[in-house]
Amino acid sequence: MEATRMNFFKRAWLNIWAKKGRSILLILVSSAILMFVLAGLLIRSAAVKATETAKNDAGATMTLSANRQAAFKKMSQSSSSSSSKTSRPKLTLTPVKLSDATKIAKLSNIKNYNVTSSTSANAKSYDTVSTTTGMGGNSGGPGGMKSSTSSGDTQIDGVTATSLTTTFSDSQSKITKGRGITASDKNTNNVVIEKELASQNNLTVGDTMTFKETSGDKNTVKVKIVGIYKASSTSSASAGPMSTDPSNTIYASYTLANTIKGSKYAGTADSVTFNVTNPAKVSATKKAGNKLISSKYSLSTDDASYQSVKASMDNVEGFANKIVWLVAIAGTIILALIVILMIRERRFEIGVLLSLGEARWKIVAQFFTEMLMVIVVAIAIAGAGGKFVGNQLGSQLVSQSTTTQTTTSTTSGQPGGGQPGGTKGSGGPGNMQATSTKTKDPNLEIAVSAVDLAELGGFGLAITFLSIMIASGGILRLEPKKVLFS
Repeated sequence: MEATRMNFFKRAWLNIWAKKGRSILLILVSSAILMFVLAGLLIRSAAVKATETAKNDAGATMTLSANRQAAFKKMSQSSSSSSSKTSRPKLTLTPVKLSDATKIAKLSNIKNYNVTSSTSANAKSYDTVSTTTGMGGNSGGPGGMKSSTSSGDTQIDGVTATSLTTTFSDSQSKITKGRGITASDKNTNNVVIEKELASQNNLTVGDTMTFKETSGDKNTVKVKIVGIYKASSTSSASAGPMSTDPSNTIYASYTLANTIKGSKYAGTADSVTFNVTNPAKVSATKKAGNKLISSKYSLSTDDASYQSVKASMDNVEGFANKIVWLVAIAGTIILALIVILMIRERRFEIGVLLSLGEARWKIVAQFFTEMLMVIVVAIAIAGAGGKFVGNQLGSQLVSQSTTTQTTTSTTSGQPGGGQPGGTKGSGGPGNMQATSTKTKDPNLEIAVSAVDLAELGGFGLAITFLSIMIASGGILRLEPKKVLFS
């Protein structure tokens, strides 16, 4: 039995070696088929990894702020119940209690959070930066007048840390000297000012500056400069004609902003932004967070970047799966046709073997062994070239599936800058700030692993087996005499 088994192995090897031209043709065809199969497998695997990576890189946030809808409803009810026609009800937004924000921060899917509290002040020991508009005025106020009204000419953005703000995390603004605001600056008068403001007033790290509150007793506040940042070049272009120059924005701890706004704002914030660890679970985290807050507040989520990358990668993964199966099916048909022609040329050999009493399954095993030798060489070639094909196809798929989304949001502040719920850049009337959010193109890291080669080997064996079975079926049903004398 062992000798017989070795015979068909030996016959397979001798046939492969004797028919070198045919063997090379089979190797080239099989390599091309398996190369595209491997490319599909690599792209699919890379797309899955890119989606997982997007959970951390693209990120998602939740923002806790005053419930404007509830506030409008309350204002409407107050208006309808009021008997006086002269008094107009005011929209009252409830400041976010930091104690409520701390409860949400303890949820398992929250990585960190940033407290935001914005207000404005008037310059005292320094001059603000004025931008000349096309109308021949300064952008600080109507008709080019320098803005020194009750709304304030200096924007104070109170934060937990500048590194947690979108402006700095997206590198729209960068620290050029000193350091940014950190959590350790809580309850201090440390500030970070813009490079143009510092240059105009000959200020540097370690210097002090003074500004005046816009409401209440209008006390003066002395602050210490711990860092200087450079705003993006688009900041000035995005500012409206009635806004103060973006260089007049000062970053400080949210506790300092609350102090300037007044004692009743202690322990509160305009909004609190939470960075979510796993964007895929942002909905569940929001649901858990809503259970910890009252109806006066609302939780909004932003996972647009993650969803954009995920959608792109789902498209790439789906297309890669189609490549794998289409190439596998087409490859099976092509190889089957080649093997059918090959077997038809060997009808006499088959007839002789059958007449000598060779089992039909051994003849099929010989054909399979021959193709297996071809497939082994083809897998090695495909493994070397599959990465290159995968990189080329992957880059094309990503460029077609990924779109860069730019969202511009415009916000205007309340006079005095002390209204809770204010957002960055809302320090004064008409002070508008455009914020761009760019979704980065996901990077497909194409790499050939042992698992990919094993999966490719499985596809190769399956294609070979199906090809042999399709090609051998008709011939092996014949009787030896019919094969020899047909």
